[in-house]
Amino acid sequence: MIFRTASFQDLDAATLYALLKLRVDVFVVEQSCPYPELDGRDGEPGTRHLWYEVDRRPVAYLRMLEDAEPGGPVCRIGRVVTAPEARGDGLAGQLLTAALAAVGDRPAVLDAQSHLAKFYAKYGFAASGPEFIEDGIPHVPMRRG
Repeated sequence: MIFRTASFQDLDAATLYALLKLRVDVFVVEQSCPYPELDGRDGEPGTRHLWYEVDRRPVAYLRMLEDAEPGGPVCRIGRVVTAPEARGDGLAGQLLTAALAAVGDRPAVLDAQSHLAKFYAKYGFAASGPEFIEDGIPHVPMRRG
């Protein structure tokens, strides 16, 4: 298993395709949630893509974005996903740990699927607003720092 991180500009076409396929396979197909997975933010300046791969195939992934807030910029963590065959191996937690190490003391935010809020709380995130429904799935906004 190999850990990788890259900006959009550093991703070759085959890697980008594989990362997007993993996201679509889980978020759109597995979760039966047709929504615009390709949101136009993957190539923004400052965006980082982190993933684990086996035999050049991504098995876990997350994306880090820079968001503007009234108090200053924050890191938005999202698209945290693990392939079904790799679940239970702690890969999402390892990616989150790596992302938070890169964030340092800066604030970080995410919108957790509600059933995963306790998972994110283990990494210092706390609910920062009321639960909401996004694409038919309950989510809770969370913040760290």
